[in-house]
Amino acid sequence: MTVSVRRFEIADTEQVVALWHAVGLTRPWNDPYLDIQRKLTVQPELFLVAEGASQIVGSVMAGYDGHRGWLYYLATASHRRGEGIARALVAEAERGLLALGCPKVQLMVRPDNEGARGVYAALGYEPFDTWATGKRLVTD
Repeated sequence: MTVSVRRFEIADTEQVVALWHAVGLTRPWNDPYLDIQRKLTVQPELFLVAEGASQIVGSVMAGYDGHRGWLYYLATASHRRGEGIARALVAEAERGLLALGCPKVQLMVRPDNEGARGVYAALGYEPFDTWATGKRLVTD
């Protein structure tokens, strides 16, 4: 079955949030609805979905801060894995980033997410040692 990669539309919200919940991307401290709302205010053209048979079967959020690009919320429906959906989403996100002049792209993967680490390795992403840290500026 084929899929098309396209820009996220507000009508996709419920299916995207359900996908994120189903594949374990959500965390209690991140409201996925707020994450979507915030993304739609900054480079919304870099929020992509994969659609097949009128169903959202994949997503990725990308962003560019002027120094590097970032990928977030890469998800593929469990029953559609192995079909190249993640590869198509990442390729389109990379095209969008490159069009903005982005010279490199990075992402974060939770240490226990072996499946995602394998996907990114297959796409040419290399691990490197950094200390990831963060600070919440807004408590949702």
